[in-house]
Parts: sequence; structure tokens; C-alpha cells
Amino acid sequence: MQIILLEKIGNLGDLGDEISVKPGFARNFLLPKGKAVRATETNRQDFEARRNELEVVANEKLGEAKGRAEALEGSEITITVKSGEEGKLYGSVGTQDIVDALGNSGFEIEKKEVRMPDGPIRSIGEYELDIQLHSDISVPVRILVESE
Repeated sequence: MQIILLEKIGNLGDLGDEISVKPGFARNFLLPKGKAVRATETNRQDFEARRNELEVVANEKLGEAKGRAEALEGSEITITVKSGEEGKLYGSVGTQDIVDALGNSGFEIEKKEVRMPDGPIRSIGEYELDIQLHSDISVPVRILVESE
């Protein structure tokens, strides 16, 4: 299915790119979320008429993400959890725990922005995770998991 992107999406394209994606991805994600429109002649004309407006919105989002990235740069968060004698956690530390810890430190982060490529943290230690604030901006944050 041919679509026109209304915002930059990682691994797909930039604002205004006309790309081909699988129909299910377009119908279930891109179109309902307002991230793209079908590539018809009328939609192409509408897009060209709105291009400046969409670029201004995209630049505002990027500027906001840069400001948040500067505030987060070099952050270190400590999370205290129950653990066994060998350093294994009773349970795990997931994205919501990290969002809560960052929120307690004064940072506004959404759960979808936390990147945990190795899955939840299951043992005591020091970890470095990425916070993806924008498709172009990723900030590393140090997480210290300690025993109670």
C-alpha cells in the first residue's frame, strides 16, 4: 500500500516521503494514529498545501525533545528492590519502574520512550539504558539497582 508520511518515523522515512508498506501496518497503525495518509492524488495536493504547517510542528517536537535530552544528559537513577543472597531480584525492574524512578527525580518520561533491549532487569547491578525521546534523539541513562 502506498502512503505519504505526515511525520518522521524511524526505519520508514521522513516527513513527506511516499513509501510502500504492508496494508495491515498502514490500516492498523499509521492511518489511525494520523502518522500517514493514503497516497492518492487529492491527498498529495492536500499534503503539499499543509507541508509548511507539518514541518513547523515537526521542528517544535524536535526542539522539545532536545530540551528534554539536555536535562536528562548524564542522569543516574537508583532503584532499590528486594533481592536474594546471590543478587537475583524477587521479580524484575521493568520500564514502568524506570519511568516511576525518573518521575520521582523530576523527569517527564513516557513508558514507550524507555528502551530495554535485553528485557527487564533481573539482578542487582549497574545498567545503562537508552531513553528514545524522538526518532533522532536518544539519551543514555545510568540505572543502579540496589538491594533493600
